[in-house]
Amino acid sequence: MPERQTLLSYLDDYARRGRETVFVDHRGLRTVRWSYERLLREAHRFALELEVRGIKSGDRVLLRGENSPEWAAAFWGCCLLGAVVVPLDKHSTREFVDSVAEQTSAKLTITNPVFDQTAPLRENPLPQRPNTSAIVEIIYTSGTTSDPKGVVLTHGNILANLHPLDKEIQKYLKWERFFHPIRFLNLVPLSHVFGQFMGLFVPQLTGGEVHFQESLNPAEIVRTTHKNRISVIVLVPRVLDALREWIERDYAARGRTQELHDKLAAAENQNVLHRWWSFRDVHRRFGWKFWAFVSGGATLNAETEDFWQRLGFAVLQGYGMTETAALVSVNHPFKQSRGSIGQLLPGHELKLDETGEILVRGASVSPGYWTNSGAVNGHVGEWLRTGDIGELDANGNLFFKGRQKDVIVGAAGLNVYPEDLEAALDRQPEIKASCVVALEGSRGSEPFAAIIPRFPDADIAAAVRRANEQLADYQQIRRWSTWPEPDFPRTATQKVLKRQVVEQLQSQSSDPQNVLSLITHITGAARTEVDPSTRLSDLQLDSLARVELLSALEDRYQVSLDEASFTSATTVGEVQKLLRGEIEEQAIAPYPYPSWPSWPIIKLIRFVLFYAIILPITYLMTRMSVTGRENLSEISGPVLFIANHVTLGDHALVLAALPFNRRHRLAIAMEGELLRNWIHPPPGTALFMRLRWLAQYFLVNLFFRVFPLPKQSGFRRSFAYAGECIDRGESVLVFPEGTRAPRGQMHMCHFRPGIGILAQALQVPVVPVKLEGLYELKRRQQYFADSDMVRVRIGSPLSFTNDTEPIRITEDLEQGFQTLP
Repeated sequence: MPERQTLLSYLDDYARRGRETVFVDHRGLRTVRWSYERLLREAHRFALELEVRGIKSGDRVLLRGENSPEWAAAFWGCCLLGAVVVPLDKHSTREFVDSVAEQTSAKLTITNPVFDQTAPLRENPLPQRPNTSAIVEIIYTSGTTSDPKGVVLTHGNILANLHPLDKEIQKYLKWERFFHPIRFLNLVPLSHVFGQFMGLFVPQLTGGEVHFQESLNPAEIVRTTHKNRISVIVLVPRVLDALREWIERDYAARGRTQELHDKLAAAENQNVLHRWWSFRDVHRRFGWKFWAFVSGGATLNAETEDFWQRLGFAVLQGYGMTETAALVSVNHPFKQSRGSIGQLLPGHELKLDETGEILVRGASVSPGYWTNSGAVNGHVGEWLRTGDIGELDANGNLFFKGRQKDVIVGAAGLNVYPEDLEAALDRQPEIKASCVVALEGSRGSEPFAAIIPRFPDADIAAAVRRANEQLADYQQIRRWSTWPEPDFPRTATQKVLKRQVVEQLQSQSSDPQNVLSLITHITGAARTEVDPSTRLSDLQLDSLARVELLSALEDRYQVSLDEASFTSATTVGEVQKLLRGEIEEQAIAPYPYPSWPSWPIIKLIRFVLFYAIILPITYLMTRMSVTGRENLSEISGPVLFIANHVTLGDHALVLAALPFNRRHRLAIAMEGELLRNWIHPPPGTALFMRLRWLAQYFLVNLFFRVFPLPKQSGFRRSFAYAGECIDRGESVLVFPEGTRAPRGQMHMCHFRPGIGILAQALQVPVVPVKLEGLYELKRRQQYFADSDMVRVRIGSPLSFTNDTEPIRITEDLEQGFQTLP
């Protein structure tokens, strides 16, 4: 295999893969797919757009935004032109962005790039391909200091790590065809070099498919993995810890904690196939194609690594830093050493100095740091001091011991590595997470442990005593306190910000109001005096804001919150307790989302039943007149229909009013609680009623394509289902009042705020359908309507942008509906 000279050589491979999928972006309720062909086309389009704006080879371009195919196209577009990418985390402060822009003399800042597929693609020639030493990007390793440090990476630096990986992968490509495509779920920011490696470079070596999603909620990660048949999840250790906690909580909720512990203990001496069978229920949750986690960006807890391996999953991790283009060592997927961060990659040199600090040298090491003058401050070919402490075994496996700057020199003059103490603490069942830092005590610098309990009333003192039994005398933890928040402050890659932990411990003013900061962000209100007894209603948290808060809390703390419990929470304190696991989840039957109504044979039966029964009866009984069908003639894709709700037969009336091509690709939202009770009746329900409700459930799914839309909790899954329908090219019908209007008057029932969230997230035209005359028919108890008594009016489609507030969309839809002629 000829050695590549620049990263652009990979674009030649993209051209050969054509319409194969390269990126799948799960954006809220929608899914966007890009092919290799489109990525290449948009990268060229972006490069030419930069050229039009006066950007030249060597100019710096700031790239800031969410993980997305557009981000990747912008990155490759800069590479094609020879512009230097300066990737920034989406959460970077304005002060930090301005500082980086000034230091790099950036010519352009790009935030969440958007591409217009209809724009023409000009064929202007681009500059000559760069050489190996040309700069690809400048990655800043800190987002909090006033003097940020930018690591310069060249084509040669990145290729030095890709060459050995590419060579090793080639050996297994003959087997890859049986699993093609290998799908990667990348949960690491592309602004981070590890995120780029596992999002832009490595997966494409196999012609793989990379999935992006913003949410780090464990339940959402598992759901995406199962639904999209993901093979590999790329993540940071904190997210892998959160997934482990999710599994443990799931077993606990089913009263099977002891069974989990027994199986884990037995798995120690089992082979992979035996482990896989023992935990087949977990593998079923993730999907049968999923097999490996790739962890990076921070140190992986040995207990977490062992947990997943005993479940029958592969856990791969490596060691590196931004200055080494992500990698120095990496675990081989089929030749792992437990607890190790892998063996040295070919082409690298590594040694440990007298203190155990890891020193590396090789082609992947950055030439230096970018300076204000535009020079690169470094010494090529010299040993790079990593600041990390490590050990090597006889087989060349590298083991990470901790950061040199975090080492605590105790009273006896011996080094105490916080990671060793944290590992001993985290093994205790009472402790969810720990962070050990150095604080000054009576005997000088001493280890201090900030501890997050796993459950309320946990005996942390006993847990610390047991941890100390596993530690040497000079490592003993004598000072500790419980951390008042559900998690420690973290970076974008989920590393604990120990400096902030120390500052808060020293001031004893650790902010317990992170929940409050999210509340004030969502409501836009300034709240300076709030305590746990503050009622959520006093904080202007209506049902719409609760939806946003729930998602924000799950993403902030990487937990799955029970919607029913969250809905019933009335104060800030109750929300905090729910985050800490101090409120038990409510055991409620799930809403039904069966797959059988979508089977081809059921669709055929539904088609026949509609034209044989539903349509003739509807026209016969209502003699309805329909106006506005022409408003649908220019819409080719799916839409969101909204209609007023008067009778149980409204959905049949809407179906009958729609054009032929719209009738049979329509999913109808129905009261979720009603559907759930039909299939999961309350305890004590008589057998006859159970059978009757079960028959009703079967018939309504047979005659109509329905899905549950709950009134109280569980609506996020319902919204996600609506997004899946839209992605399949199906339209959705929703009754935004949430109930049948009294006396059939629209002004008697306001639209529920959730319709604004749904319309904003689906990003499809919204078409109002107004039903008139049904209430009068119902009031008279008249089964057959007079001529022109029942009217269906189809309005003009309405569209909303992403930045339109959901509450504003709700108001606009309701007002537009009222004025519909």
